[in-house]
Amino acid sequence: MSASYWLNLFSYKTWTEFLEAGGTITGFREGRWNTVQKIKSGDLMLCYLTGVSRWIGLLEVTGKPYQDEMPIWTDATFPARLPVKTLITLEPETAVPIIDLKSRLSIFENLSNPHAWTGHLRGSPAKWKASDGRAIVAALEEAQRNPVAREVDRRKLARRPPVLLAAGGESVTIPDAQEEENSGLATSSPTKETTVHTEIQWLLAKLGDDLGLGVWVARNDRNRICNGQKFTDLKGLVDVLPVQFDVATTRIIELIDVLWLDGNSIKAAFEIESTTSVYSGLLRMADLISMQPNLTIPLYLVAPDERRDKVKTEINRPTFSRLKTPLMDVCRYLSFDDLRKEVTKAAPYIRHMNPGFLDDFAEVCDTGES
Repeated sequence: MSASYWLNLFSYKTWTEFLEAGGTITGFREGRWNTVQKIKSGDLMLCYLTGVSRWIGLLEVTGKPYQDEMPIWTDATFPARLPVKTLITLEPETAVPIIDLKSRLSIFENLSNPHAWTGHLRGSPAKWKASDGRAIVAALEEAQRNPVAREVDRRKLARRPPVLLAAGGESVTIPDAQEEENSGLATSSPTKETTVHTEIQWLLAKLGDDLGLGVWVARNDRNRICNGQKFTDLKGLVDVLPVQFDVATTRIIELIDVLWLDGNSIKAAFEIESTTSVYSGLLRMADLISMQPNLTIPLYLVAPDERRDKVKTEINRPTFSRLKTPLMDVCRYLSFDDLRKEVTKAAPYIRHMNPGFLDDFAEVCDTGES
């Protein structure tokens, strides 16, 4: 029987500690034990270096999975373990950038958005297609024979995604703002020129403020300026979120574009998608309702009119529709033009309205298809 190929994620720190311990044991979190047990002797582990997005090594499994808490790594135990031998080890500078294999890997085919391939690299171990595995092994072998040095950003090399404990006891990885910017998923950095994203973000923040609500703006956006108006000048802008969720959930919520608050209650959450991808906002919302399936916060995906069908199609993808609480059941679509028009119309009497007036023109996202 031919070998299977498995993704094995490492930070530079865990990769270094793996090698310093002899390079004979790779490990994963306790929650991955069921998957680890499917890996057989002779299977190959494709070692991927997070932070810099490069393939750095190849391991061969030499025995059966087992559980052990003998210290190897300093940041976590990784007790679900496999005995391995190293076949290829590269340096970060000579490791193979995944983007260099774009034409050879199936994860880059038929993308729903330019960054959808990153979803295949969120957790390990994960079984990969044999064709992809062979392409990566060939690239690693070529890099070993003919190393090519490429500059490495040491700040990215040192970065490790935070792993937090959710209320249910499971470990989860939550990207921070800087990581999203580096992956190309976040909105553009603040500039003197007001972008459409910033305009809509300001409109929603100002609307919440005019309704007499507290307003939270994503922590990486709060210093932005919209046509000379500062977000920080909003009297309802809050600096601290209500303490009602576990740390992992709070980390997700604080990156949402705009929240409306009434004391400790979140009245509405808005994600704005003004560019080619509607995926990052949906992922954040999906993370949120996966962590808090009983959450009753109204969620809104705000996007241009011409992206209406795209938004609804994405929300109804199996990834989101098969959640315990389907995203289409709790998330509505708001168009930029409708939002601008309705806010202008309501301006004279906005203080006498309540947040529910949004649902008079927000659209449901259930397509009615099975």
